[in-house]
Amino acid sequence: MKTLGSHLTFYLSDKDAQRNVRALMKYLAFLLFVIAVFSIVFHLIMLYVEGRSYSWITGIYWTLTVMSTLGFGDITFESDIGRLFSVVVLLSGIVLLLIVLPFAFIRYFYAPWLESQMHFRAPRKVPPDMHDHVILCNYDTVAEGLVERLKNDEMPYYILEPDHTRAANLLKNDISVVVGEVDSPEAYRALNVDRARLLVANREDTVNTSITITVREVAASIPIVTITDGDEFVDVLERSGATHVLPLKKWLGEQLANRVRSMHAHANVIGRYRNLLLAELPVHNTPLADKTIRETRLREIAGVNIVAVWERGRLIPASPDLLLTEDSVPVITGTEEQLEEVDSLLFIYDINPNPVIVIGGGRVGRSAARALRQKEVPVTIIERDPVVSRRAEGAADTVVTGDASDLEVLTRAGLMEAPSVLLTTHDDSMNIFLASYCRRLNPELRIVSRISHERNIESIHRAGADFVLSYATLAVATVMSILRGKELVVLGEGLDLFSVPVPEPLKGETLARSGIGAETGLIVIGIQENGSFIGNPPASAVLEPGAELVMMGNAEQRKRFASLYR
Repeated sequence: MKTLGSHLTFYLSDKDAQRNVRALMKYLAFLLFVIAVFSIVFHLIMLYVEGRSYSWITGIYWTLTVMSTLGFGDITFESDIGRLFSVVVLLSGIVLLLIVLPFAFIRYFYAPWLESQMHFRAPRKVPPDMHDHVILCNYDTVAEGLVERLKNDEMPYYILEPDHTRAANLLKNDISVVVGEVDSPEAYRALNVDRARLLVANREDTVNTSITITVREVAASIPIVTITDGDEFVDVLERSGATHVLPLKKWLGEQLANRVRSMHAHANVIGRYRNLLLAELPVHNTPLADKTIRETRLREIAGVNIVAVWERGRLIPASPDLLLTEDSVPVITGTEEQLEEVDSLLFIYDINPNPVIVIGGGRVGRSAARALRQKEVPVTIIERDPVVSRRAEGAADTVVTGDASDLEVLTRAGLMEAPSVLLTTHDDSMNIFLASYCRRLNPELRIVSRISHERNIESIHRAGADFVLSYATLAVATVMSILRGKELVVLGEGLDLFSVPVPEPLKGETLARSGIGAETGLIVIGIQENGSFIGNPPASAVLEPGAELVMMGNAEQRKRFASLYR
């Protein structure tokens, strides 16, 4: 524990603190001067006006009792001049002692003193034996999601924070933090960077470049993940020493584009686990609509398994009697050959040949448009800013300049006939409004949107969005896939694909008797056992000791699983 002397030494060594103390001392000197003057005047009035004599101690005593408004009443003036002087002393005391002095004390001493204590509250280094930890160079929305996932996986982590006040606040919120400058080699040595599992540089591109170069001076082999807004900086960051550079805005556009409904019916692959592919299969305008999962016979015909179904933003565990509607998007699992078989069965059904509408011509919108055009899907971009609109011309077949909240602009862009609309503006309120507006104009439209803040997910789903994905969620999923050494799987906002050892209470039970789905809502898509992976396990599969369950679900469902079975 730091001693009072160490706190005081640090406080007085700070130049701002020294200026504050000097200012406080000047005020106290002025206050003593005023008290001395009032005491002298008290003697003069008492002696020459009222003919009474008092000691100097009594003069100081009277001055302080009047200035502090205590007013014992044992010594009073009888003349008008004396009483007028008493009023002056009283009002001066109210201002100087009761108002200015507390403010000056708090402003120039107490607040800086608290700040100096915060300086010692957050640690400057990790424990000497710390290893296999993750280092994050900023606590932002990406780090917030990563910290939650790292805690779930019981993986140690540390935030590197230059501001000791902010570091103390993070520590108070149970966030592991170390104070240090992001461009200081000593800070990374204090973090045991040479023994860390991964470092995430999640600041601005210029700062990330400096971080990468600095870390490479200390640890040549540590994997460094760098997040960048633009793919034009990828080469610069790689040359600086980054192991993985994530142009997330470009990837976010591509992920959103992979969720639209357009042209012919086919399975959109969203990820892979071992030899098992996960894909989404829109059933709009196909024979699968208005059938139960059992009636589709996809397992018998193509060998794929429907593990869950998206229904307007909600992921529902699959059951044989679940009815697929025109808006349903089943999540299917199978091998590459099995998914090709599904595509061959459904390719003859036209969903809608009209262009997909992308609202927003920024980085995310342009990236989504390019990804769609690579699949030979026609695209129309709507952009309000003429400058951004000109940049988007090469990314889409058609660019409409105008406000997307204008009915005439939406009509000109072809919203009424479009199969899907992709909302890529960085304003959540605008995306929520557009989701509701577009849903009212075209009820059959598939609406895919980006989102910035997790608190707005429920709102945009209620407004009519079918699928939502945020920048932070994509970043977290990407970093976790790198940490786990697995391929990236982006299921959706708040959802994750993960594996856990079979808990002790479930060993020897069948999947059906385990009650995992009923009790937690998690969806089991595979079992890892003796080096082999069993995808789409039947309900009769036995959960053997040493096996791992591969499941998908959200953080709340994972916590429920842990509390029930561990």
